Amino acid sequence: MILTQCAVCATDLGLTRGKKCGRCNTRYCGAACQVQHWKEGGHDTLCKTIKRAGGAEQYDANKKYAEAVAVAATACAEDTKGQTCYICTQALHWKTKEGLVRMCACRGTAGFAHVSCLAEQAKILVAEAEENNLDVQSRWKRWHMWRRWDTCRLCEQDYHGVVSCALGWACWKTYVGRPEADDARPWAMTVLGNGLYAASHFEDALSVREALLSTMRRIGADEDILLDAQSNVASAYADLGQLEKALSMERDIYSDSVQLLGEDHLDTSISANNLARTLCELSRFEETKTLLRKTIPVARRTLGEIKDTTLTMRKTFAEALYRDPGATLADLREAVTTLEDTERTARRVFGDAHPITEGTEDELQDARAALYARGLP
Repeated sequence: MILTQCAVCATDLGLTRGKKCGRCNTRYCGAACQVQHWKEGGHDTLCKTIKRAGGAEQYDANKKYAEAVAVAATACAEDTKGQTCYICTQALHWKTKEGLVRMCACRGTAGFAHVSCLAEQAKILVAEAEENNLDVQSRWKRWHMWRRWDTCRLCEQDYHGVVSCALGWACWKTYVGRPEADDARPWAMTVLGNGLYAASHFEDALSVREALLSTMRRIGADEDILLDAQSNVASAYADLGQLEKALSMERDIYSDSVQLLGEDHLDTSISANNLARTLCELSRFEETKTLLRKTIPVARRTLGEIKDTTLTMRKTFAEALYRDPGATLADLREAVTTLEDTERTARRVFGDAHPITEGTEDELQDARAALYARGLP
């Protein structure tokens, strides 16, 4: 984790407060906790090990990475049985002995790999891009460069679930030693936060995203980057059930995105999608429908029909239609039709096991049940 808590009492230290062990940089809220950790917490035996690993953050990142890889390989064990890595061609990794993963949109025998192999591939590709200065001029070029850490090179779709989480830790442990002002460190924090979020580790994702936002503010990042960081924080609040707090942030983020970036920008569509999801969760169905009737046509025109943001917006719109207590028969039929089309597209693009496919299928069943409750097919 981005180390923002006292190692003994878990007091929140942010990124600047408290004390550090002079040898390994383990953080404490004060001298009392530091002494206690040395005498009673085992730090006297671990301190040299942590230092040899590169310090507290590096040690923690290495440990969390190993744990995440084990979880990912176990989750994918049934799907990967009898397969080999498309990068190293082995079933077990020659060095780590880890199993295979997939969790992208590849089908059949394609896309099986070791997290270690995927991480090494991403590290090489990013290094080549940095060497060729492909990331200098444009934020979007930089982001597409870093997407090599969480996007399958074969199907060109995002990894999801625990595989995305493992790759997030792989990215973070690779660049954690970079200086704060180095471009690689905040991008690696972004990849880690997204990976934790994809695996539903929302509290950890929030911690990383808040640390990233604090860093971006401190180093004077551009306004569009700050908006993106704020949007990620708000999403974590929403999934932790802090809906009113998320809603307040998301209203401002969407408004600022429209003014700064324009209605056709990807970030504006993402912020509209996040705002709509929170409104729907709060049962503000008319507001949800009004917002999405305006923004879905823009997303379909600028992003395309198969983009995950477009599909999620359509799913949320259908949910607002059928969940509204005042829904008419026409509303229910439109919800079912929209979800059927969205589910077919998601299944074709992402596969059966993708969260968007599974989530849309669940909503479709509920929408059909609402329609059948009216006694209609």
